[in-house]
Amino acid sequence: MRGKPNPLLRIGEKDHGNRAGEEVWALKDVSFKVNQGEVLGIIGRNGAGKSTLLKILSRVTAPTSGEVKVKGRIASLLEVGTGFHPELTGRENIYLNGAILGMKRAEIACKFDEIVDFAGIEKFIDTPVKRYSSGMYVRLAFAVAAHLEPEILVVDEVLAVGDAEFQKKCLGKMSAVASEGRTVLFVSHNMGAIESLCQQSILMEVGSISFIGDTKAVVNTYLSSAGRELETPIALRQDRRGTGKLIFDDIIVDDSQIRNRSLQVDLSIRNQNKEEYKNVLLSIVINDHLGRSLNNLVNYIIDKPIFVGVQGAKVRITIKNINLVPGTYSISPFVSFDKQNGEIYDWIINAAKFNIPDYDYYHKGHAPYTKGEMIYLDYDYETI
Repeated sequence: MRGKPNPLLRIGEKDHGNRAGEEVWALKDVSFKVNQGEVLGIIGRNGAGKSTLLKILSRVTAPTSGEVKVKGRIASLLEVGTGFHPELTGRENIYLNGAILGMKRAEIACKFDEIVDFAGIEKFIDTPVKRYSSGMYVRLAFAVAAHLEPEILVVDEVLAVGDAEFQKKCLGKMSAVASEGRTVLFVSHNMGAIESLCQQSILMEVGSISFIGDTKAVVNTYLSSAGRELETPIALRQDRRGTGKLIFDDIIVDDSQIRNRSLQVDLSIRNQNKEEYKNVLLSIVINDHLGRSLNNLVNYIIDKPIFVGVQGAKVRITIKNINLVPGTYSISPFVSFDKQNGEIYDWIINAAKFNIPDYDYYHKGHAPYTKGEMIYLDYDYETI
């Protein structure tokens, strides 16, 4: 009568009471098939239904309608500490998880040393896991899920908790699991990891499948939809960071000479504090289509001080030899007090973009095939 769901209902049981209000579906009309040995990526914005989908596939949550057909044993890593009892030690939780997966004690014992070594927590294996840090929790949970030989491994974005070295180990282990003919379902916001690991991917939007197919095509579709903020003039952008004493109110990218490997970026800086700034740190970051930083073009590195007067300033950055592979790139401008981690005045992620077309860089009659890497760029700053 109060419009609330009945808390006494069992999972999957429908509430037949007359409850007012709009009905919200976390997932609606989602249907797909994953074959043995495939690595399937699942991407989308926050709230798109990715984690709910994994919970249904893992039998944690029952669907309101429809069914899930699974052939094989599923190991799930959906959130920090999934399936762990906080009062038990790391050693006891390894055996508990194995038992839940249907493994015999002897099978778990054969894998025990490998799991502990992968997790890197030998000193704390007999400590109750409630005393573990979130990173240690994830290390052990992933090691258990990946080494107890499930036919299907379901991994949510919990790897974000681990450090860079551990994330690299996890991605390598998931590749090894897939190469052994087992199936992996991987949810992540790391597009680089999705592209390197998954052959097929699903793009989720508002609880439905928006696009399913080749990973590169799915990632490009997601990134193009995620770049809608580029359509908003930077003077009106609400997602900027900084104190606002100086702000960017315009950015113009001149790519008319891009085939000659030259690019020009004009920045307009508005002074809202009405004080002179004799030596600010100004930079633009060049990112690729996956959001990876390729270069940070900073004025003080080339000894070009920038003065911002009471009326503001206009600055031109000229990139003289832009040796980038074909694709779409974005520019993120940044201005702060000085080079010693001083006060940030303004910082806008993905303020503008430019495209590098296919061209015959090596004069061989065709565009080269290569992958983007960290690069040096020849550039200059001047006040105009």
